[in-house]
Amino acid sequence: MSAKKTRSPLQNTVRVTDDLKRQFEDLLNDTLKKDSSEPAVRKDFYQRSVHLKSLVDTNRETLQNLKKADEPAPVGNYDQRKEDEDRRLMQLSQKLQNLAKALSRGDGDLKEASEDEEESEGEEEDEGEDQDNDNEEDEEEEEEDEEEEGLDLTAKEFITQGDFQAQQKDDLTFKKGEVLQILEKKPDGWWVAQNSKGIRGLVPKTYLKIIDNHSPDPNEGESEEEEEEEEAAEEATDSKNRPETDTTSQLSAFKRTQEMSATDALTTMGTIPAGFRSSTLAQLLEQGDQYRSSRYLQPELTASQLAFKDLSWDLERGGIQPLPTRISLVLTLWSCKMIPLPGASIQILSRHVRLCLFDGTKVLSNIHTVRATWLPKNSRTWTFSPRVTGILPSMLDGDCFVRSVSQFPEIGILFEVGVTYIRSSTGERGELSCGWTFLKLFDVSGIPIPSKTYELTLNGGNPYEQGVEVDPSISRRANSGVFNQMMTHRRQPRLLVKLRSVNRRKREMLSLLPETLVGSMCHVPLLVFYRQILGDVLLKERVNMQNIDLICNPLLATFSRLMEQPDIMDALRSGWAEKQNSLKRSEKGDPEFLKSTFIQVYHDTAYPLLQSTFLQEPRWADDETEAARWKAIADFLKQNREKDGALHYLLSPDCLHKPFDMSEITYDFLDASRTSVLTA
Repeated sequence: MSAKKTRSPLQNTVRVTDDLKRQFEDLLNDTLKKDSSEPAVRKDFYQRSVHLKSLVDTNRETLQNLKKADEPAPVGNYDQRKEDEDRRLMQLSQKLQNLAKALSRGDGDLKEASEDEEESEGEEEDEGEDQDNDNEEDEEEEEEDEEEEGLDLTAKEFITQGDFQAQQKDDLTFKKGEVLQILEKKPDGWWVAQNSKGIRGLVPKTYLKIIDNHSPDPNEGESEEEEEEEEAAEEATDSKNRPETDTTSQLSAFKRTQEMSATDALTTMGTIPAGFRSSTLAQLLEQGDQYRSSRYLQPELTASQLAFKDLSWDLERGGIQPLPTRISLVLTLWSCKMIPLPGASIQILSRHVRLCLFDGTKVLSNIHTVRATWLPKNSRTWTFSPRVTGILPSMLDGDCFVRSVSQFPEIGILFEVGVTYIRSSTGERGELSCGWTFLKLFDVSGIPIPSKTYELTLNGGNPYEQGVEVDPSISRRANSGVFNQMMTHRRQPRLLVKLRSVNRRKREMLSLLPETLVGSMCHVPLLVFYRQILGDVLLKERVNMQNIDLICNPLLATFSRLMEQPDIMDALRSGWAEKQNSLKRSEKGDPEFLKSTFIQVYHDTAYPLLQSTFLQEPRWADDETEAARWKAIADFLKQNREKDGALHYLLSPDCLHKPFDMSEITYDFLDASRTSVLTA
């Protein structure tokens, strides 16, 4: 029995910090569950926070005394990891200090108990309060100046576009078609309005439409609509002639149509929070195959189109050469927390996260989608990679790989949390973004960010909007005070992501994939086989490098289609896993034998399923279609095991087949490959 591996001093410190952070979260949860206004309860919370802060400070002192020489084995990026851990402890200590201050206010006994410990902090707190008071006075003066100088605000009249029922005592109820006077425009989107009866209150600006002073032309609306349609058509035409990476121009082409979309209608009716938008990444996926995995899987030609940019032969290894990249990492989607719920008038068909490489203006990779699971008793929390029997469906796999050679300094990963929905009244389907966040992969010095868990706050709007909250009502309901601000922050929607270090075996496998690709880790072994077979056919077996004849190879001709049908990819994974279990050790060590065996498994599983007539056409987020496909695939695999292959299915007179097409077996690499685009 091997000895248990001992942790290094730095690892022990990190482990203690993780435990202290969990205790802090438990303390916050307890303050929400119990009535903190009772002196005894508040005093208990205060003592717990002070004790926990002392433990945090002790652990930080221990961390500062650590030295690199104390480590039993070399540690990469030791100074950076130590600095990150110190920053984490400092933030946790500050949070506990603020919590203790908030708990000590409002009870004399607690103030006496904390007088000795917080005497030195009182002056800083008073200074902070004085600054806050000065800021509030400045804001009040600015608002008074605006009211005196900008009288046109009260003169502007707006007409309501829908019914609104007050949600809080400060809100103003109104009906569709009412005329309201706006007294104050607040930045959170809730304006102070007055109706015809002189009643004042807060109204959402999304319900309002300005009334112009001039008489409208009856034909003006129609002409404006025609002009908008012409402009949208021109922009759509121009976008076809622009480079693949010019995502900004493509998004601006349909930005106008988003302004009066079904999403705005749902917002107006109060069905969804104000920060929800039509899904940006879903709309990009609908614009052809430009951002689909199947395209990025194909070999890339150089700018001259005379050679392959990402596929070359290694004579020493007898296979394709590995491709080192600037970005090659593995991440795990843990969970989404506090995601707002839409209204009852729409039914949620799918909860998911879409991710891709992004530099702030352009999408730089394919768009990968991971389906989330949830429990009815806690529907505001989404999780990934649930524990299931057998092979986990790849759509639910939260373990993802990210590869890119891009040199953009601002490159990072864009996450978009979204839902697919259907309106109960009209049957209309659509996709909403419930928030987005961006994880920059390099710091200002160009050093990669450390591998750890990141809690990312979700932003509302789309990735090109800044300062938009997912649900502004959360901040609007918040009261002043440090404690309430902390609670408000915990109610904000957020995404938990963990960047993981890659071991040597996984690093070698990832290096055989295309230079730019985002996908599921469970697909990596299958993609590696595809790339190796692709290299054999294009680099080793061709008569010469100038030969561009069509190639008869069913696997190469159809494999990319599996990227858009993950249930068939899972069938291939299942068949290959069963085959591997039956191989001898000597066979597993023979690369050529493994490739030929993989081709056989592909012909017995994925290839017949792609050409089958008993499978319904795939449809995203359609439970009935997905269930029917899963059942048909499971029955097919069961028959294969019983009949030792798919030959019985292919030759059976009882089975119907699609009309034969040459594209099923013909691979045209010139047509399928991509042309290299110069990037920064």
